[in-house]
Amino acid sequence: MALVDVLDAFASNEPVPGGGSAAALAGALGVSLLVMVAGLPKTRTGAPEEAADLAEASARLRPLRDSLLELVDDDSRAYAAVLEAMRLPKATAVERETRRAMIDAAMQGATRVPLETMRFCQQALRGAVVVATHGTRNASTDTGTAVELLAAALRSAGMNVDVNLQSVSDGAFAQRVSAERAQLAADAETDAGSAREALQ
Repeated sequence: MALVDVLDAFASNEPVPGGGSAAALAGALGVSLLVMVAGLPKTRTGAPEEAADLAEASARLRPLRDSLLELVDDDSRAYAAVLEAMRLPKATAVERETRRAMIDAAMQGATRVPLETMRFCQQALRGAVVVATHGTRNASTDTGTAVELLAAALRSAGMNVDVNLQSVSDGAFAQRVSAERAQLAADAETDAGSAREALQ
């Protein structure tokens, strides 16, 4: 899709794409900027070790960008599954029970997608520390923008995790997800802080 068509899709009053897809897209943009800076011929001091570290970081970041891009559509599909489950008939007790089970399964799926977005953004922020430390200062604003996009994407995905968990009846699932969500947020805050400090 052309960029204007992507923006129009988000601006439409259709239920998808929504915030979860936007979070994944913001993360993919952030990773793309990190890959760009890591691939520049100039590094912080010109030391060969810096170029090697940046090349390694870039190799790890590229798959994250691709995964986040896939999650843009995955989030829309997950929410569409929730809507489909909610439209199931509920006239009889059996239908109501089936509908409840299908909604719960769909909500778990809709929770897993933004959690994946958080995972990939956190990994990217870890790579951002390397790029911020060894990348050329001439591209510091590009790296800084990447860090802020990834941090915002992770927080936004976390909001989606939180709201979807409210509709999940499986307590063990909710507990596992909540614990991982909190750990990812904490790790990301640490890595984002380290990257910002390296850019000073």
